[in-house]
Amino acid sequence: MASSDTTREPATPDRGGGLLEVEGLGSSYGRRQVVFDVSLRVDAGEVATILGHNGAGKTTTMKTIFGLMKPTQGSVTYGGRDVAKMSVLERVQSGMSFVPAQQFVFGDLSVIDNLLLGAQSESSSEQIAERLDRVHKLFPILAERHRQLAGTMSGGQQRILSIGMALMSGPKLILLDEPSLGLAPVVFQQITEVLRELVVEKGLAVLLLEQNVQQALALADRVYVMRSGRTILEESADQMRARDHWWDLF
Repeated sequence: MASSDTTREPATPDRGGGLLEVEGLGSSYGRRQVVFDVSLRVDAGEVATILGHNGAGKTTTMKTIFGLMKPTQGSVTYGGRDVAKMSVLERVQSGMSFVPAQQFVFGDLSVIDNLLLGAQSESSSEQIAERLDRVHKLFPILAERHRQLAGTMSGGQQRILSIGMALMSGPKLILLDEPSLGLAPVVFQQITEVLRELVVEKGLAVLLLEQNVQQALALADRVYVMRSGRTILEESADQMRARDHWWDLF
């Protein structure tokens, strides 16, 4: 088994400050601390993934980064700013977007209403129209079913809608929790292709949480492994793919 003090190797040459930088992050539920020492970074135009079993602290880390939970220690810097005192709304307005693993759409609202909710922090109707057109081009099914109630869509279609909602906020950084959960491989492939296009063409940054190593490596540039609330390893995706096995990391 890899030890908790495994030396992290740089995933890519240092290009200066990352868009998102997390240092020594800790977080807890009441008195029960579940994240102890998490450090990671995500650059613009990069996909970073956090791998780890259930209970490793991945989702708690992401919620703390987004402001849904308060850190007990450490720092979160986004765009060169300490976001400790920023509300969730302020983080969204600054370019962060979060797609949870569950309950990620409003089932009793139509597809179009869900998408417009994703743009609620944007006041420009012109900007909203441009984003909606972009989302419809990326995911034509959302245009075809714009009046359908989201709750009547398949799980894969709802996941596509959740990504569309995130894009409607005009994000620079998307936080994605278990996007492959319950999805057919073809649907996940469609989502990864769209995200990769946005990463390459628009400089979007993505922080992805996954248990499925192969699914994560299909999209990731940089990989972090978490165990027992700590980041124990950083590698490039190429380095991770080159391993004979991964079981000893978890």
